[in-house]
Amino acid sequence: MKTIKEIDLSGKRVFVRVDFNVPLDDAQNITDDTRITAVLPTLRYAIDHGARLIVASHLGRPKGKRVPTMSLAPVAQRLGQHLNASVTMAPNCIGPEVVAMADNLGVGEILLLENLRFHPEEQANDAAFAAQLAALCDVYINDAFAVSHRANASVEAITRHVTAAGAGFLLQTELDYFAKAMADPERPLVAIIGGAKVSSKLGALENMIQHVNKFIVGGAMANTFLNSLGHDVGASKVEADLVAVAGEIMAQAAAKGIAFYLPVDVVVAEHFDETAATRIVPVQEIPRGWMALDIGPASISLFSEALADARTIIWNGPMGVFEMAPFSRGTMELVAHVASTDALSIVGGGDTDVAIHNSGLAQQITYMSTGGGAFLHLMEGKTLPAVDALEAVHQS
Repeated sequence: MKTIKEIDLSGKRVFVRVDFNVPLDDAQNITDDTRITAVLPTLRYAIDHGARLIVASHLGRPKGKRVPTMSLAPVAQRLGQHLNASVTMAPNCIGPEVVAMADNLGVGEILLLENLRFHPEEQANDAAFAAQLAALCDVYINDAFAVSHRANASVEAITRHVTAAGAGFLLQTELDYFAKAMADPERPLVAIIGGAKVSSKLGALENMIQHVNKFIVGGAMANTFLNSLGHDVGASKVEADLVAVAGEIMAQAAAKGIAFYLPVDVVVAEHFDETAATRIVPVQEIPRGWMALDIGPASISLFSEALADARTIIWNGPMGVFEMAPFSRGTMELVAHVASTDALSIVGGGDTDVAIHNSGLAQQITYMSTGGGAFLHLMEGKTLPAVDALEAVHQS
């Protein structure tokens, strides 16, 4: 796979696929532009090297229809501010008018295409739609790690219609950091896996068991593991069909000499509500009808001790319902412990990223991935379809 630095951009129409799926408030104001700032190095490099820049992204889930509230127009304005340049907003992402706008771009000028997902062909990975996108450019650059696990037209099929293609700086950085954590990590390598469901992380757990030295499991998914050990977890969320599988994963870890840490105490509540009465109890004493919504202080101490000698930490998923103040302590204290280690720490997953940003300790995490789904895809040991497609361009 080539990178943007290996491709001549001078005077070329350069199509850069990015992820500008930013949050908007009711007044269409961008509330967090992290995804915009993440790709600025790639866009600036292209401009500085004489590109005629065409930028493309999706926003939200318009389900193949034009939805005015999901227009990228607010992004065009914010991007222009960051680049200190005028960004022209296209009325569509394909069609004669857009072709003319792309052809008439001057060196250093920037055109932002309208939401790719206004067309159902984007998510269908439609070849004809991809060919129309490819016709806009001379060079294709993928810098959208967050959607590279999806076979969408703008990241997968488009590569079959271009002669020059490569990775942007963000995509390359994401892959490099993940390789550092998995291919030849400094050990001990500790995986922290949290979130709601074992089912959504099962592939990652089964693959990571081939690589890690320690597992730390928290969040609602820990209930299924605790249940497999014979604990009655009250009204806590349990995936009954995966209780036996959870037991098998722990047995595999034990057979490989991998330390497997589960919560030893939890914060429980009678209701899934911020105002509900709460208690801290050992996992053996969860009251009937109550639910575990965070790890407790003894679990925080146990997990922090497990992290003390870590040289590499990979984390996906929170320890509890951190969005509610009574159930945020476990995740936030674990953030502080990870941030205080000397380990290479890589965090992926939207919820975990939010927690780290809220903690104010983001600068002490080595790398925060921009793509939860793509990050998890790599944790499962899979390749990314969009990256495979980029590699194929220069093999043909």
